[in-house]
Amino acid sequence: MKTWFQAVIQTLKVFLLFMGCTLLFYYGILWVSQEYESYHRYDEPKGKAIKVFHMENDNGSSSWIERLLLFYLEGE
Repeated sequence: MKTWFQAVIQTLKVFLLFMGCTLLFYYGILWVSQEYESYHRYDEPKGKAIKVFHMENDNGSSSWIERLLLFYLEGE
C-alpha cells in the first residue's frame, strides 16, 4: 500500500512539473507573439535613408527571356 501511495505522489509531481513547463512555454510564446505583432516592418524609414530600388520603364526594349537571364546572372 505504501509503494502504491509513493507511486501516485511521484506521478503527481511529474504531472505538475510537466504542466508548469507547458504553461511557461505557452505564455512565453504568447509574449513573443505580442512583441512581434506591434513591430511595424513596413513603416517609412527615418533618418537619411535612400531609395535603392529603381524601376525601369517598360517600353518593350527587354524581353522576359533577357530579364530571366539577368536574374540568373545577378543571382538575386
